[in-house]
Amino acid sequence: MTLEIQNVSKLYNRNKYGLKDFSLRIDKGILGLLGPNGAGKSTLLKMIATVSKPTEGIISLNKNNIVKDANYMRKQLGFLPQDFGVYPNLNTYEFLEYMAAMKGVGGANLKPRIKQLLEGLNLMEVAKKPIGSYSGGMKQRVGIAQVLLNNPKIIIFDEPTVGLDPEERVRFRNLISDLANDCIVILSSHIVSDIDTIADKVVIMKNGTLITHGSQDDIIKNVTNTVFETTIKNEELANFKAQHIVVSTTRKDGHMMVRYITENPLENATEMEASLEDAYLYLTKTN
Repeated sequence: MTLEIQNVSKLYNRNKYGLKDFSLRIDKGILGLLGPNGAGKSTLLKMIATVSKPTEGIISLNKNNIVKDANYMRKQLGFLPQDFGVYPNLNTYEFLEYMAAMKGVGGANLKPRIKQLLEGLNLMEVAKKPIGSYSGGMKQRVGIAQVLLNNPKIIIFDEPTVGLDPEERVRFRNLISDLANDCIVILSSHIVSDIDTIADKVVIMKNGTLITHGSQDDIIKNVTNTVFETTIKNEELANFKAQHIVVSTTRKDGHMMVRYITENPLENATEMEASLEDAYLYLTKTN
């Protein structure tokens, strides 16, 4: 199974591109899509999901042009948009049965499938309560459940962990990892920790363009031997940030412990092992 994006652009008005000349080949496995807010991630995902059409370019699944034949994609797709909505008066069983009917899913396997998803997403205890009474994180889990109802081969999650607590995030990542062998999973986020634990490949975007893509190791090579930690005085932090790419800061004994990226470290700096987050911040700040 292969998804190909060829020279795709999305023009919103005469001067505003949501995506520009974007090309990428995606095979089975988990693709992490990283970028700051406004990078064009949601624009790209909506076009892959056939919710929106590109202004230019071709998107094809297994050589089938899904811009011309959207149903070919939709039959194999599970999509959780960033602005997913629910019917507040329905309980989760009723909502998932309704969504199954919309997707053309039925038969004797439907109820066992719903139960399996509710158990996997820790929703069994509230499944008979109206969804309107759920927390934001619980509603997000209902959204994840509806994505997986039809055993899709293309799964798209746009900022799926918004509203999830740390335990729910771990459960979500485990669930996605179990799907990756047979599907293309595209997971979009601006939170690096949502990506670095499970993604086989990573794409980094900014301002509607592709900065880089590849394995995590390939992307981390951009900052190998350039990540350091040092201690500075609190009052020096503003000036330090103006001169360096700062990844993180931590207060310690009246001073600031600073993790930063540089080719010319201070004498008292300690070299650190580079991470995906280091590479992401470096690439989005320098491109």
